[in-house]
Amino acid sequence: LTASSLLFVAALAVANFGGSLGTRDDRTTLSLTEDVDASGGGASRALGRQVVAVNDNVVRGVVRSAVIEELAALRAEATRTGSSGYPPVRTLPANRKLRILVTGGAGFVGSNLVDRLMTEGHEVTVLDNLFTGRKKNIEHWLGHPNFNFMVADVVQPVFLEIDQIYHLACPASPPHYQYNPIKTIKTSTEGTLNMLGLAKRVNARILLASTSEIYGDPEIHPQPESYWGNVNTIGPRACYDEGKRVAETMMYSYQRQVGVDVRVARIFNTFGRRMHPNDGRVVSNFIIQALQNKDITLYGDGSQTRSFQFVDDLVDGLVKLMNGNYSLPVNLGNPDEYTVASFAHTIKRLTKSTSRIVSLPATTDDPRKRKPDITVAKRHIGWAPQWTVQQGLEETIAYFKKELAEMGGEIIPTGPLASKPRPVYTKGGGGGGHAKSRHLVAVADRSSSSEAAFGGPPHHRHHTPAEEVSPTQHASEQSSMSRRGVDDPLRPRATSVHSSSSSSDSSASP
Repeated sequence: LTASSLLFVAALAVANFGGSLGTRDDRTTLSLTEDVDASGGGASRALGRQVVAVNDNVVRGVVRSAVIEELAALRAEATRTGSSGYPPVRTLPANRKLRILVTGGAGFVGSNLVDRLMTEGHEVTVLDNLFTGRKKNIEHWLGHPNFNFMVADVVQPVFLEIDQIYHLACPASPPHYQYNPIKTIKTSTEGTLNMLGLAKRVNARILLASTSEIYGDPEIHPQPESYWGNVNTIGPRACYDEGKRVAETMMYSYQRQVGVDVRVARIFNTFGRRMHPNDGRVVSNFIIQALQNKDITLYGDGSQTRSFQFVDDLVDGLVKLMNGNYSLPVNLGNPDEYTVASFAHTIKRLTKSTSRIVSLPATTDDPRKRKPDITVAKRHIGWAPQWTVQQGLEETIAYFKKELAEMGGEIIPTGPLASKPRPVYTKGGGGGGHAKSRHLVAVADRSSSSEAAFGGPPHHRHHTPAEEVSPTQHASEQSSMSRRGVDDPLRPRATSVHSSSSSSDSSASP
């Protein structure tokens, strides 16, 4: 707003409110003063001055309220037309405007979903503890009259009046959800119970962002929703896989017992803008390494397959599922299947990189194949991916180029080991990266010390309390087991090169 606009609003307020009130109140003040003067004494003049001061305060308060009201109306109008610095949003009639809660809304997928819901004209509340989410992902909506942001954790109950819940909250990349597996389980179980309780209380529809990880290392290819999965229930990925399976069970238990209106999306590998450069997923790692002409690292021999969808397609699927009439689980993914090695070559070509493609030891329990059967999505919600993988990669590469430019230095991707989410590192920062290809395996081993600096993952053995295992204790136990030649009983032995998996990401959730 210009200075002249502000002056105009203030003058208008004074003319409309101050003048009439002032005239009436002046008469009241004069009358009071004359009455008191009749009784004599200097006290009359003092009382008269006090009454005049009160009158001035009243007028100023009315004017101030009028100015604020006028400014708020102007700001709201500017916001609706997109001229206030916010992205433009639709104006919906009250009976179509929904109050929507997005848990995990500051994360990669969540923030893209928030953009969609806001531009459609709904009122959106984001709940995020910022463990993996970033405030910068939603900062362009802060202060908007339709937007609210709560820094909170879904494991604690929340009391809101809402119409829909998109429950996306949970770390999704393997290094992050393995960092504190007990908290990951709590997020999927206690967090989902809290959201279901909220949905029950306010009669809201709730959508769970589940994952293709519930299929484990599948024996059926591609994977339909009817497949029950092949999951290692005690492996390092089980905290996420089993947590999501239990969350699905809770959803349908609430539906059957108390009639909660539920939706379940089984999300396959997704990439796009606002991926964190250090989330350790295959797409972000490959692009960051390629843009810096560093070695592109595969975990395994690269023959494992993945299916990748662009984030805009996923958001479209989530919205269609939420607003459709189908309540059983739905796969959301792109059926185009790539070996991880061929995907690395594609990224190298698109970035015009001089990077080498090198192999590191495979990670535990990473699936050999992953491809969605999207027949149900096509038939029941009318959804199919619209973006080709190459189109999505070009958009994502442009995003990561901007991230690199903003950092002004080198970004070191996260390795496959359990790791706490951390700021993007530049030259001189810490971070367990790959300095030279001939030291790749050594660097990967050294990254364990880097993880210890961030608290380290709790060990799989039982401790009390489980969350308070120290990094030193964890490292000493691992070292002691190694010296004694004792295998970790929870770490399956690799059987062949074909059972090994790809890069650190087959995470399918947001």
